[in-house]
Amino acid sequence: MNIKQAKEQIRNTLRAYLSRDPLGNYRIPAIRQRPVLLIGPPGIGKTQIMEQIASEENVGLVSYTITHHTRQSAVGLPFIEKRVYDGVEHTVTEYTMSEILGSVYSLMEKTGIREGILFLDEINCVSETLAPMMLQFLQCKTFGNQKLPEGWLIVAAGNPPEYNRSVRDFDVVTLDRVKRITVEEDFQVWKEYAKRRGLHGAVISYLDLRKENFYRIENSAEGMQFATARGWEDLSEILYAYEALGIAPDRELAVQYVQMPSIARDFSDYYALYNRYRQVYHIDDILHGHAQKVTATEFAAAPFDEKFAVMGLLLARLGDASRETRRQDGLVQALHDALLAVRDRLPDLPAKSLREISAVRLATMKRAAGAGQEDREQKTIRQAEINRLEEYIGGLDESIGSDEQMDSLRALFAEDTGRRESLADETGLMFDSAFRFLEEAVGQSQEMVLFVTEITAGFDTSWYVGEFGCDAYFRHNSELLFDTTRQSILEKLSGKA
Repeated sequence: MNIKQAKEQIRNTLRAYLSRDPLGNYRIPAIRQRPVLLIGPPGIGKTQIMEQIASEENVGLVSYTITHHTRQSAVGLPFIEKRVYDGVEHTVTEYTMSEILGSVYSLMEKTGIREGILFLDEINCVSETLAPMMLQFLQCKTFGNQKLPEGWLIVAAGNPPEYNRSVRDFDVVTLDRVKRITVEEDFQVWKEYAKRRGLHGAVISYLDLRKENFYRIENSAEGMQFATARGWEDLSEILYAYEALGIAPDRELAVQYVQMPSIARDFSDYYALYNRYRQVYHIDDILHGHAQKVTATEFAAAPFDEKFAVMGLLLARLGDASRETRRQDGLVQALHDALLAVRDRLPDLPAKSLREISAVRLATMKRAAGAGQEDREQKTIRQAEINRLEEYIGGLDESIGSDEQMDSLRALFAEDTGRRESLADETGLMFDSAFRFLEEAVGQSQEMVLFVTEITAGFDTSWYVGEFGCDAYFRHNSELLFDTTRQSILEKLSGKA
């Protein structure tokens, strides 16, 4: 299965394990709550889906890469204790609490969250001395004589043996006590994730054209060479940072992340063309309604790879604009809720109420971070809301009365709603201009169908169209095709069919 399906399987397992019967007991007793064994290639997103599940289900997440641990840190240190049995004193060996279990209890104490996921990565690459203890933990949920608290799902992840020479096989006794999920790479699922995260347009459009380069691991005379989902995402991050700083990425940058030189060089060449097309086609002019007729003519006569790169540039900018609008919309909704809460507390002074609300929001964000619920998108919106609430507080004259302070807050809030409308209008203009350019250049062509499907598939672009509409999109939507047909068009246009 792909990583998206695996996420749903683990989420459903967590819900089942945490469900309770009418007496308040866990519906499935702890002894029958099998750990999940998640086997899949490296860099496929196993850790990220744990963070997503923890955030979406509001449970804790404790993550460890188990190969970083010694027997002592994972299991705990032995010590001698005295016990009396049948009137006779005996010395027995007990264990201090392991660092791993200690982190679970620490999270519960700090956040008040009593249930969650314990994620152990690279479980089948542990050292020879630690392997028996890890197998015991999977089977019995104990390290030494310390037990994992109830309400915690164990998810252990590992790589298939073809990807790691250090991999150990699990015996039948262990496998018979786990719930095994095998994951394979899937470009379309990753692309959906990449669009939602706003990965660099050059990375997405390159891999759309060269899907065979998305995930590859090979042994060569120079050693292991590989391209993974993690590598592409990290490359996207550094490209954004370089561009923001005005640093020109050289040909060596890509191979530092995509460690298969032939693919890294190919991407570097594509990235250079991608940037060249940005200038040659004056992408910003197109999106602001200033496209030149000669530009449309050049686009119509261009080879497929060039057209696809230019459409990728247009889609990336539309995605960025839609994402900014969506985040401002989310901020406005959060601020509106805060102001309603302030109004409900009247006649308390709004400044005092806002401080209390802001403090609660900050505590919620810190609690989520402490619980391992590091959803980047939610964190961005929460931080923007807290920052804006602090600006509201700073903009109030606390020497005036409640009614006057509320009037000031309404004026400040109007600035935020005005910015949302301004962003929505500007993004709408960009959508209209992009469609107008493509209509002039290629008409109701297969390229237009691909453009519409990509808008539909994009998380932010589809959100924008659903919220604010786009007449040009709906005009062309009747030509929307399924992915299989879309793929055949891609192959035909690129000369592969």
